[in-house]
Amino acid sequence: MQKVAIVGSGLIGQAWAMIFARAGWSVALTDPAPGAVAAALAPCRSGLEMLASHGLCDDAAAAHQRIAPAASLADAVSGATFVQENGPERLEAKQEIFAELDQRAAPDVILASSTSAIQCSLFTKDLAGRARCLVAHPVNPPHLVPIVELSGAPWTAPETIARARTIFEGIGQVPITVLKEIEGFILNRLQTALLGEAFKLVEEGYVSPQDLDKTVQDGLGLRWSFIGPFQTIELNAPGGIADYCARYSPFFRRFAAEPAPVSVWDEANTARAVEAWGGTPSREEIARKSRWRDARLAALVAHKKSQPPAE
Repeated sequence: MQKVAIVGSGLIGQAWAMIFARAGWSVALTDPAPGAVAAALAPCRSGLEMLASHGLCDDAAAAHQRIAPAASLADAVSGATFVQENGPERLEAKQEIFAELDQRAAPDVILASSTSAIQCSLFTKDLAGRARCLVAHPVNPPHLVPIVELSGAPWTAPETIARARTIFEGIGQVPITVLKEIEGFILNRLQTALLGEAFKLVEEGYVSPQDLDKTVQDGLGLRWSFIGPFQTIELNAPGGIADYCARYSPFFRRFAAEPAPVSVWDEANTARAVEAWGGTPSREEIARKSRWRDARLAALVAHKKSQPPAE
């Protein structure tokens, strides 16, 4: 049984604990906040039970037993073969955590960060073991959305990326390699482009936020749940991608030439979008809807697993 150290027991840390435990790994869960690890164990149990109810975990009770609190970071990394860090999304915090990890973890242990946007080089450049460090960025919730973006610094060893890919594939995730560093990696940059246009269309009065969501969930999202944008356009023209681009490039050129809008992320614009959406729900309502989302994602993942691959 291999051991993973999960550093940080918030939502992402809990999801990683479930993922590794479900795959048969021993999980050492640590967090500097008093009581944080103890509070994380119950959500891990309920999450594993939900996965099992959809056929996505063979034995929820056994998996949960493989998740154990670690008294300290040193205890967590002792005997570990992999470390997944989930600390605060601040550069200074990453630098501090990775400096300690580099000192305490055995030299051959991979040190991975779940950061959503911070480039690996910014928090590993001064480390003696920087060649074994990388970003392994998941998508929330990671135990239901399997993509993992692997992004190394210029000094990250190719063997580190290769070993990380093997590990993530082995635990049921879908790793992709970011070939060179870029802020936000791949998924968040795609998401930002879509969100920017979504806010613009709502704020300029072209569509309601509710109907825009329907456009994605009952339109683009249906196709994107099993094929990506390149394969989508390949199948949308008889001659494939080149044919699609030839047919529709006039519109895309006009769209690209439109003047840049006032920032959709300005506070006033955000407030108008929230008002059009219907306000901000309570924390309890968000938690209830998150549970509903997780159940629907689990059902979708189970369905995808039951289908044959593309011919």
